[in-house]
Amino acid sequence: MKTMLRNLRNNDIEVSIASLLVIGVLLSIIVVVFGGGIYLIRHASNTVDYATFNSSKALYTDIYKIIKGILNFKGQAVIQLGVLILICTPIARVVFSIIGFVLERDTLYTIIALFVLIIIACSVMLGYAG
Repeated sequence: MKTMLRNLRNNDIEVSIASLLVIGVLLSIIVVVFGGGIYLIRHASNTVDYATFNSSKALYTDIYKIIKGILNFKGQAVIQLGVLILICTPIARVVFSIIGFVLERDTLYTIIALFVLIIIACSVMLGYAG
């Protein structure tokens, strides 16, 4: 009986994680397409000179700038939000996996998933600071 309940709980967690991944990717696609539409409406008449390379500073490099850009209805900020959602989706999957492993009382996989989350967090922090 315990084995049957444990298998049922494992399947529920796996289905929840799969749903999280699908929803995250679909939400990201919707946000990016919406932002692209805004960008095209606002900048459809702009011409691009491909003869010279113009490197510009990234406008939306942190969440506060992204939110400010979204509030000002900037297409690039909405696109950046979609990319941020896409990046956060696998991170959320690791967090949900940790929760699932804790509920299952699986110490080894909980430690491994926490280690993965720590590596991701360090990568994000070091990449941002650099």
